[in-house]
Amino acid sequence: MNYLSITLCSFMAKSQFRSRCERIQIGKSLRDQIPRESHGIWQPPVDRRNPIDILEESNLDRLSELVPIRYGRMLRSPFTFLRGSASLMAYDFSTLPNIGVEVQACGDCHLLNFGLFATPERNLVFDLNDFDETHPAPWEWDLKRLVVSFVIAGRDNDFADEDNREVVHHCVKSYREHLREYSNMNPLEVWYSRLDMDRIIEESPDAKAKKAKEELAEKARKRINENIFPKITTMVGGQHRFVEQPPVLFHPAQEDFDTIAQEALEEYRQSLSDERLVLFDRYQLQDTAIKVVGIGSVGTRCLVSLFFSEDNHPLILQIKEARKSVLEPYTQKSIYENQGERVVMGQRLMQSSSDIFLGWFRGRSGCDYYVRQLRDMKISIPLDGYTLEQMKNYAFYCGLTLARAHAKSGDSATISGYLGKGTKFDRAMGNFAISYANQVEEDYNLLVKAVKTNKLQAMIEDDL
Repeated sequence: MNYLSITLCSFMAKSQFRSRCERIQIGKSLRDQIPRESHGIWQPPVDRRNPIDILEESNLDRLSELVPIRYGRMLRSPFTFLRGSASLMAYDFSTLPNIGVEVQACGDCHLLNFGLFATPERNLVFDLNDFDETHPAPWEWDLKRLVVSFVIAGRDNDFADEDNREVVHHCVKSYREHLREYSNMNPLEVWYSRLDMDRIIEESPDAKAKKAKEELAEKARKRINENIFPKITTMVGGQHRFVEQPPVLFHPAQEDFDTIAQEALEEYRQSLSDERLVLFDRYQLQDTAIKVVGIGSVGTRCLVSLFFSEDNHPLILQIKEARKSVLEPYTQKSIYENQGERVVMGQRLMQSSSDIFLGWFRGRSGCDYYVRQLRDMKISIPLDGYTLEQMKNYAFYCGLTLARAHAKSGDSATISGYLGKGTKFDRAMGNFAISYANQVEEDYNLLVKAVKTNKLQAMIEDDL
């Protein structure tokens, strides 16, 4: 079957002035071409590529000495494997049916890439918070990766698959119903909408849940530069320096590293708007080091830079290499020459509010990078030990958040018309999430075998 495939830009150009009712009807008509039940099927193609080959391919141009750390982190569980294998899932999803409506997709939309962070106004919000793979793509891909992650995480919490299926239904229902709400709003209302932590706390089902959320919010508010830098820096020769913690935090032996870092930050300055440039120039660089972060990002060039104002107020910026999105081979080439700019613009388009220091540059070696604050109240929700009701509640907010992000860039009315008001699509996604979660576990076992037979090298970190 040849499925529809149109780019986000061309779609918006052709259809943005159709009425909502017209687009709802277009969405309904697409059910004849792509039945909603078809989304519930996962059957690996007979010519499916070896998952290990895809993982190895994704290591090209990474720092080879750090790749074993990546594999070591992926080995911890099927869920950490999922986190590090966005390229594999993108390959698989490209073979699945989609209705041809693209949005600005996250590209790595699993449940731990949602969380809390501070807006420029210092409000605490819940939103998507990782955009390394953002790219225009079918809306289905984000939602499918999200629901599969709920099943894998649920299994980690010893949930039965019928319970996991219920969690998926909550997530998809929330996405479907909120997307219809957004399709009724004017574009400015969608753009201004956000999910404040205060609202999440207020909607707590009981006093115990409310207290837990209040404690999490307080913990997030303490994750700011002033509280972070004393834990990872020390004084050397009268200057603050990052503490050596090889292989996850270290200063490279390259003699001109500090000069290169200074040049790079000068390039970064050019991406900032004038008023933010004034703010940035109130700080002076003191140190830069390599910092290994996450799972999927391990092996890419990631750094942290430490700045201080004249009165010794700290600022820590994270500098991350931006490579081509894992979605690009299955969609279209990015319109941005600089991959760092792709990440920044995708983040601004999907989030309700973004870091004021977001920027990008191209390094001396030709690698692209984007820049943001290291944390700034950023925190993921700790899901270990979550009860079924807690997981369903979290799935509700993730579905809501993804719906808003997709509504900002895509045609929410057409998607909503396709999804409908009933639960047919929800049930299909429950079936898919269970089936594909089984595939994730099979692929994880292939990685375990490859390491055991020394086909791949993995480094297990004792402190994780």
